[in-house]
Amino acid sequence: MPDRNPFPFTPAEAEDLTADEIVAAAITAFHPRMAIACSFQQEEAVILDMAFAVRPDVRVFALDTGFLFPETYATWRAYEDRYGITIEAYRGPSPEEQAAEYGDRLWERDPNQCCAIRKVEPLGRALADLDGWITGLRRDQAPTRAGTRKVEFDEARGNWKISPLADWTEDQVWARIRERDLIVNPLHAQGYASIGCTYCTKPGTGREGRWANLEKTECGLHPAGGPAQ
Repeated sequence: MPDRNPFPFTPAEAEDLTADEIVAAAITAFHPRMAIACSFQQEEAVILDMAFAVRPDVRVFALDTGFLFPETYATWRAYEDRYGITIEAYRGPSPEEQAAEYGDRLWERDPNQCCAIRKVEPLGRALADLDGWITGLRRDQAPTRAGTRKVEFDEARGNWKISPLADWTEDQVWARIRERDLIVNPLHAQGYASIGCTYCTKPGTGREGRWANLEKTECGLHPAGGPAQ
């Protein structure tokens, strides 16, 4: 994976660019060794719209934990139908295999291990052949994401991580959704601001509905971002 900057701007300069400009630059720099990480939340609705305006064959992948909401799977199918794509699915062991090895209801007893098995390890496989990937992270989603950079090289994973909506607010995201008449997960209309697995997600603002009543707000996919360089 290349650590040399493939962009016509530095990561620090990327902070002054628009999200559309960054998405276009990432696709130009990395396609076909680039993909959008899709968790079927409002941010991905915007990013997919931006990306497919650049080219119709952008790769998209999703982590299918086996515990996603029915509404999320319906959104998955709706995205594929709208854009004429097949979203690449990465999975961990089946729920039955996990229960046999680790016991029932691991998400209650050790949610960090459950996330590692069902999300972090599959993400590693998804990124193995990519030089860059696009995320829907925003700085205002949680204090743990306040340091998110729009463009950064991930030394641990050996590829470029692009978060074009890092400086957007939730209001900006929804304004673009309405302007472009984009498909969104119906769970948002039911009070879910952040959407994950059925067992670990409740309605709430920000990320307060994730792992409710636990001192946990992240699944391990996105370590805190560092300074732009």
